This record gives sequence, structure tokens and C-alpha cells, in this order.
Amino acid sequence: MTDTTQSATTQGAWQVHEGALTGLRVLDLTRVLSGPFASMILADLGADVIKLEDDRAGDDTRGWGPPFQGDDAAYFHSVNRGKRSLAVNLKSTAGREVALRLADTADVVLENFRPGTAARLGLGYEQLAERNPGIVYGSVSGFGQTGPLHERAGYDAIAQAMSGMMSVTGETGGGAVRFGVAGADLAAGMWVTIGILSALRARDQTGDGQHVDIALLDAETSWLTYVAQNYFASGATPRRHGSAHPNIVPYQAFRTADGEIMVAVGNDALWQRFAPVVGLAELADDPAYATNAQRVSHRDSLLPLVETALKERTATEWADLLTDAGVPVGPIHTVPDALAQPQLAAREMVVDLPHSTLGSVRTLGTPLKLSGTPATLRHASPVHGEHTASILEALALPPEQIEEILGTGSVVA
Repeated sequence: MTDTTQSATTQGAWQVHEGALTGLRVLDLTRVLSGPFASMILADLGADVIKLEDDRAGDDTRGWGPPFQGDDAAYFHSVNRGKRSLAVNLKSTAGREVALRLADTADVVLENFRPGTAARLGLGYEQLAERNPGIVYGSVSGFGQTGPLHERAGYDAIAQAMSGMMSVTGETGGGAVRFGVAGADLAAGMWVTIGILSALRARDQTGDGQHVDIALLDAETSWLTYVAQNYFASGATPRRHGSAHPNIVPYQAFRTADGEIMVAVGNDALWQRFAPVVGLAELADDPAYATNAQRVSHRDSLLPLVETALKERTATEWADLLTDAGVPVGPIHTVPDALAQPQLAAREMVVDLPHSTLGSVRTLGTPLKLSGTPATLRHASPVHGEHTASILEALALPPEQIEEILGTGSVVA
């Protein structure tokens, strides 16, 4: 963000910039997390995101509380900033016609229904592409649009379990543990965003849109990265290491005299700095520990020595000593402590955004920092159906037709 944006933030209003995606329209048919996370990223980058919500209750997550901020759950506020809300019954003729008219003017359509649902509503990729050949259509589902499981409903926890990720998450000897956040949903949201941006780039060259097909299972499996490659290379089933790393030692949380710290001795040069500082200078060049490969092989004998040494001082003392020595180290913060860090404040990662009924809502900022076309967080999440009237008017429909549509009850303003 620029200095002008930071100043405006302090005053409770945002300086609006021309974002990298300014001029693009996104029709967002998604709900819950994966799709809304993706469309929020696009909104932050300047796209006009129109969120089509069920006319009765809206996005499911509006009710996923407590806690609530105003009438909507905090969960909803977390991934819906910067969007406009139109409340519509997509199962009605009038509501579906409004959606089609919007799709005709859109650059991107996002949906995360079970495969086949959008097509049954008349809003599938082939149906919209016939009307708008340049449309980039992003689909997120549990198992993708193809394959033997494609018709199954998808949930984050199921993807975490089936991807193998839960099998390597948790303490050694303990049970399977899911991420503290919905990792598969968020991974899918990021992958569909990347796919959409790639498809838009291709459209610049060809004029044609395309279908971006993302599965929660695929997205979460892709995050196995070196864990999967370790298996391909060795044939050994990866196991849980708690906070530790399967390929690097010492690289984990350690108890100190008064709490825990995270230590990341990521190479042999760092080991040469680390060992003397913690009182283990004699181990720095010990043949059993001199290289990372040796330390991994002998982790069971090395780690108790490190654990004993680190219990001699407090977490703050070790953080200062190791930082001075150039060894990566950090406290294990609670969420409140993490969000209060001056570093995050300097990076505008906690912000207050204007909201139409609450005045403002505190939320996370964006990690996207672009020097020429900075992201802009224009406003907090919309009230259900907040922009229905203005969106209908922008379609250039005659006033009597708008009245007729509203009169059917299929679209709620």
C-alpha cells in the first residue's frame, strides 16, 4: 500500500487506487470459503465482484456464528470484503435471467457447486460460453469435474484426510490432526485465482475464455510437495513429526525455562552459529552432527541435548541471543499476540474497513503488495442484498421491468 492509503486508513476511509484488475467484472456464485476467498483476492486487486446470494438467507456463512459482527457472522466478514451483494433465487425464471444478463457482461464467473449443479441451473460453462465466448469460468469442487469421485460433495476436512495431509500433521505417535484453518479450501481458492489470472492472460492473446477446474483434493495434495517427493524417492511412508521437520534438524519448537520458541537451523552454517550459543560448541564439528544429513540421521540423540540446553534460559533470552547470532528464531504467538505485532501493523495486515451498517469492521489486510497497482480494500463485506437495486439499474433494464422482477420475489432489494 502507498503512504496515502495508510494515511487514509488511519482516518477510517480508504484511498481508492486503480488496481491491476480494475475494469474486470466477476460474477461470484460461490459461498462458504474456497470461492469467496478467491473472489475476495480478485476484488482486492480491483475487480468489480458481484456476489449472487440466495434470496432468503444469503451465503451460508452469514449464520456461522457466534461470534457475530452486526447481523452477520465473523466468518462471513473474513472473506467477503470489497464485493457487491445481489440477493436472487437462481431457481426462478426471473432470477436466472438476471444471472444470465450479468454473465453476459462478466469477464469471470466463479462457482463452487457440486459438479452438474450449475448446468442444471442453466449457468454451466458451456451454456455461458455460448453466449459470452470470452468468459473465464472458475469451478471449485471437492473432487473436480472429472474422475470416479467427481459427483461427491466436497468438504475441506475430507480433502485434508484423503490427501494424506492429516497423516503427517500432529505429534509423533499421536492421532491425525487437521489444520487449524481450512487448508484445502484456502489452497483451492488460491489455485483457482491463479488459474483465472492465467486464463485472462491467454484470453488477451486469443480472445477466447476457458474453464478452470479446481478440486479441493488436488489442491491439498499439491501442498504435500517435499513430503510426497520424499516418499517417491525412498518408498518410506511419511510420518508425523509434530512441530519438527522431516528433512532438517534442529528445526522445531523447543521448551525454554518459561515457554516455547521456534528454532530454524536451516543449513550447516547456521548450525555452526547455533551450537556454541546454546552451549553445545563441542557438537558443532562432531562427525555425527556436522552436516544436516547427519543431524537428520541422528536426530534421536541430538534433540534431547538441544532440549536440555534450551531449558537453561527464558524464551526472550534465547530469542535475543540467537537473533544476535543470526539464527532464525521466533516466539510461538497466540492469535491476539500475533495480530498485535508491530511488523504486521507496518505491513497493513490488520485494517478497519467501512461498513454500511456497522460503521467499520476490523479484519485482516492483504499480503499482496504491488508497487505500481497496489491492492485496494474498498469496504467491508456487504449486507445481504445491499446492492441489488443498483446492480439491476446498471443492467440498463427499463424501470418497469425492474419493478416486475422485484415483484416476483425472485430478487430481493
